[in-house]
Amino acid sequence: MIGLYVTGHTVEKLEDPFGLLSGERYEFFLELDVDEEDELYSEKGIGLRVLLGIKANESKILNYHFFEKGSDTVLDFALEDDEEELVLQYCMEHIPA
Repeated sequence: MIGLYVTGHTVEKLEDPFGLLSGERYEFFLELDVDEEDELYSEKGIGLRVLLGIKANESKILNYHFFEKGSDTVLDFALEDDEEELVLQYCMEHIPA
C-alpha cells in the first residue's frame, strides 16, 4: 500500500442469532495513516471498515469502505488488488482468539 499504513484497529465478531449465515463474520475498523500526497488524505483522518467472512478455512473480504474520521462520511475509493490482499492478511493476523 503506497502511502497507506494501518496504525491500529478494533474488531468485533458478529453474531448471527438466527443461524442464517454459514461461517463466521468479523467487522474491523482499521485506523489508517495516509500520505499527504495521496488523494485519499484528510486532515481529520481516514478509516477503513472491513467485513471479513471465514467459511471452511477460506477467508475473504465481503465488503469494505473508507470513511473520514469524525464525520463518518463514506468515501468513494476502492482498494487495488494488492492492497486488498494486504488488508485481508492484516485482518487474518488480528482475529480475536
